[in-house]
Amino acid sequence: MENYNLSIIEENLNIDFTDMIISNPIKGSDINKITVRPVTIKEKELYQVCEYRNNQVFHKNVDKSTLTSLVDQWMGPVMKQLLLRNRKKEITLLISSKGKETLKAKTVRAGEADRPVVKNTSHNRDKAYIIQEGTFVPFLYDLGVITKEGKVIREKYDKFRQINRFLEFIEDILPALKKDRELTVLDFGCGKSYLTFAMYYYLKTVKGYSVRIIGLDLKKEVIANCNALAEKYGYDRLNFLVGDIADYEGIDKVDMVVTLHACDTATDYALYKAVKWGAEVILSVPCCQHELNKQIKNDILNPILQYGLIKERIAALATDGLRAQLLEAAGYKTQVLEFIDMEHTPKNILIRGVKRKDSDASERAAGRLAASMQPASIQAAKKLEDFERLTEFLQVKPKLYELLLNHLSWQGSKEVDIC
Repeated sequence: MENYNLSIIEENLNIDFTDMIISNPIKGSDINKITVRPVTIKEKELYQVCEYRNNQVFHKNVDKSTLTSLVDQWMGPVMKQLLLRNRKKEITLLISSKGKETLKAKTVRAGEADRPVVKNTSHNRDKAYIIQEGTFVPFLYDLGVITKEGKVIREKYDKFRQINRFLEFIEDILPALKKDRELTVLDFGCGKSYLTFAMYYYLKTVKGYSVRIIGLDLKKEVIANCNALAEKYGYDRLNFLVGDIADYEGIDKVDMVVTLHACDTATDYALYKAVKWGAEVILSVPCCQHELNKQIKNDILNPILQYGLIKERIAALATDGLRAQLLEAAGYKTQVLEFIDMEHTPKNILIRGVKRKDSDASERAAGRLAASMQPASIQAAKKLEDFERLTEFLQVKPKLYELLLNHLSWQGSKEVDIC
């Protein structure tokens, strides 16, 4: 490639540079496409090069002079087309089959040149997070996620992403939470409480909500450590208790219930408690689901249920799908969303329920739903009908159904013999 063209490319690898695509390989080339983007690694500005070879992608990070040299090697002998983009220009370099070079530079239209461009050059950090890297958050430091400078520790970046993803789910439901009084949030199975501390920090410090959060877990040492950290940070309305989900009765009214990786039917007890308390928001990431795996039977599905792994996955998905249906029937607008894998389980489904405005069909008494409560709408009644038809098809009796039948009177629901 002529040095003139190379210098044009080089001078536009500046602060405004966003990306480069090199394509149209010569016949017989094993490289299909090359992409380049800016990255920052250990405070050094570099360029990440991705070479697409057949069904594989090869990455390397290079400095500006190395990238310029590589472009010179690629264009002509390997590739025939280059597109470089930055905030102000689009530069296209074409090389014909006879070796003729054509360079075109297009100025971004007026009004677009000053448009804001989101450009995060941190390596593998393309997302604008709620808690930005570089922000010192005391609990993240003590939990080993960030350094004193606010930089995410490499081995903990997945945890950092998980925390921010969880806060995005909470951000979505903020309109459902009242701001004119103190909110009560209960976190069942809080564990080391990365997400519990993140909730408190986000709701109290960032968003200014008056909030009380209670974390509940069976591990005494973990709870003691979490209480010590809460006291250290001055989080006076964040408390941790030793207790079991099924037996906890320490409160009458809760605004949001969070249950993360509660095993098997512990999730069902948490969801039941949430409905009983009339929680405005429910966030649940189930863990293992053994109950339906032991029950599920169906002549039509038997050919695939004979495979243990297939049966386990079908049972797990059916469990969470049926839970979502029951929450719909209990008056919640429910979504099943993709979360980020937990440390000790590959489960990545989050069930999010937000109470419908018309879901109170009867008066509340002492914080408990009246026994005469009916489905909030025809839609909710249809969800219950669909649920019962599906459980009959699969020959299963989920624990959550048993718990809610004992608490809510659903007109038209079938009498079932709960095991």
